[in-house]
Amino acid sequence: MKGLNAYQLKWIAIIGMVLSHVPYAFWDVIPTWYMMISAFVGGFTFAIMAYFVVEGYRHTSNLKKYLLRLFIFGVIATPFHILIIALPWLNIMFTIMLSLIVLVLYDKIKYRVVFWLLYIIVIVPVALLYFEFYFIGTTMVLLYHIIRNEKTRRVVSPIFAGVCWLLLAGLGILGISTAEAAGVVLQTGEPGMFRNEFFMTDITFMSMLIPFALGTFFVAFLLRCYNGERGKRMKWTFYVIYPLHFAVMAAIGWALGLIDPSVLVFW
Repeated sequence: MKGLNAYQLKWIAIIGMVLSHVPYAFWDVIPTWYMMISAFVGGFTFAIMAYFVVEGYRHTSNLKKYLLRLFIFGVIATPFHILIIALPWLNIMFTIMLSLIVLVLYDKIKYRVVFWLLYIIVIVPVALLYFEFYFIGTTMVLLYHIIRNEKTRRVVSPIFAGVCWLLLAGLGILGISTAEAAGVVLQTGEPGMFRNEFFMTDITFMSMLIPFALGTFFVAFLLRCYNGERGKRMKWTFYVIYPLHFAVMAAIGWALGLIDPSVLVFW
């Protein structure tokens, strides 16, 4: 069968993830052209993984173990994530955990009005303030789940996310950081708190959201090429690579003097 199978798509997501995190670790020495390319391929990662989070939710035999696995690797990744990303949000493992909880609530709450009120009033603000990918991540997963037409759901969720990232890029380029747009107050005066004096306000960084959004849009095409085949099993690969790639980058960055380990003290 032609097209891309799940194994191939997941590797595309993993490669995009690793390449997109390189600028965070080596911000001061990475050329702008690489930042833009890495942002584009980085846009593939969560849009693809979110789709397979829903597939995993639908086919898992033990949701509690699934959540526990995410929690354990999320905790393992946390110190390395702080050193590399240096921003005050829980890492993507916790975003996936929250997304799965949202799916459970959607399936368990009989009255849709109650669910949507809960989602808008509680989940969205919490995700916006504390989780990587804000509410965009949880909403992507939710859209993949609630849209029943297979062709439609593969397109709508990436397009939704891409539009959101373009809007955030616009705000950032106008001088409003995503953190400020979210109402988050961050300390920028403390030495070592955030590299480059909180690079979320940096025009180059905010401009990277544009190719990131384009990469997210492109996932609509990649998922249309998905042939429904699983391919080789990849149960633990993503879980291991996620903290490992942060750890390797942190070690290299620390050795080169590009990462200040004192950032961990502020957490």
